[in-house]
Amino acid sequence: MTDFHARPGQGVEGYDVTGRLGTDYYAVFADIPGEDRAVWERAQGFIDEVGTRMQEAWDTGAYPIDIATRLGELDLLNDGIEHPALTRFSPLAAGLVNMEVSRGDGSLGTVVAVQGGLALRTLALFGSPEQQDTWLAKVARSEVLASFALTEPDHGSDSVSLETSARRDGDEWVLNGAKKWIGNGASGGITFVWARVDDEGADVHGSVRCFLVEQGRVGYVGTVIAGKASLRGIHQAHITLDDVRVPLDAVLPGTKSFKDASTVLYSTRSGVAWSALGHATACYEAALQYSQQRVQFGRPLAKFQMVQERLANMLEDLTAMQLYCRWMADLETAGELRPTQASLAKYHNTRAARRIASTARDMLGGNGILLENGVMQHMVDIEAIHTYEGTESVQALLIGRDITGMSAFV
Repeated sequence: MTDFHARPGQGVEGYDVTGRLGTDYYAVFADIPGEDRAVWERAQGFIDEVGTRMQEAWDTGAYPIDIATRLGELDLLNDGIEHPALTRFSPLAAGLVNMEVSRGDGSLGTVVAVQGGLALRTLALFGSPEQQDTWLAKVARSEVLASFALTEPDHGSDSVSLETSARRDGDEWVLNGAKKWIGNGASGGITFVWARVDDEGADVHGSVRCFLVEQGRVGYVGTVIAGKASLRGIHQAHITLDDVRVPLDAVLPGTKSFKDASTVLYSTRSGVAWSALGHATACYEAALQYSQQRVQFGRPLAKFQMVQERLANMLEDLTAMQLYCRWMADLETAGELRPTQASLAKYHNTRAARRIASTARDMLGGNGILLENGVMQHMVDIEAIHTYEGTESVQALLIGRDITGMSAFV
């Protein structure tokens, strides 16, 4: 505000707490190869370009489609997917993009996860050559927004029990069912719908397969979910499918069972761990900067013992999160990352991010709930990533099954 001047009881206009500090206490990212660092810097530039608008969009619950498409224009959606038609990102570069975009805005981090991690990966792994020729480049460049429709209103953690059906009728498939929490599901683009085949007598009867559905198809209705307190800068949809007819070649031929959906989810789980790291970094650095600028009882908060202890506790969590992510990327680069190792990283990092965000919000006092300071927005956005791609309980059961050899799933 250009007309600000100090008055009794108001010596400062506000606090500058959202800048990057490059926190890396153990030099976890000091040796990043130049090619990966260039991708990271491109993501930083993107956030610098759109940050203010995204803060406004989050506040109003708007989804600025042009910003989502900008991610594709900057070629930031690869997410480590290997395909000859896509720019190759190392697992480390893909992770750094997830981290940096989420550090700037959680809704945009979810765009990366949906458009790249879920939709683009599904098409690249399982699509036919014809499907890929038609759609792959368009999805990678965000010329067409894409969604991944697995979760149903009645089936979240037990998505393996999905009830959406695909019935063959002559030279068409007929889809019926409902999906919920589908990012980009009402964007006017395409949706990868996972459905159970209803074809009595056929070998594929009862199997789960994926279908490429253009959202303009008759019977497809995507309704934006209102009233969200998290990830307000991206629209998620409640989708209904009433006798939606698609051609026989709409099925992705590489999908044969629910295990194929799990393959996609396992691959994106590491991205959520990186995303949590981005949120936590923003919260820690905001708290540190605020403690250095905010004066109470005649001295900066940073000079108080309790504040320094809290900052040390936050840095402990943050450094552990960085180590998880870097080692996970190295394992994936070597082809040695197991799905449950990604689950453990997601399990640890979203829990740690919640602790850091809560402490940061408390340290900022009343200023902690202002969107301009970032912490509150990150705090509530972390609640969403803590849940999606497998809840805390699901991750624990996956890890528990791996270490005990016994399944506790019902």
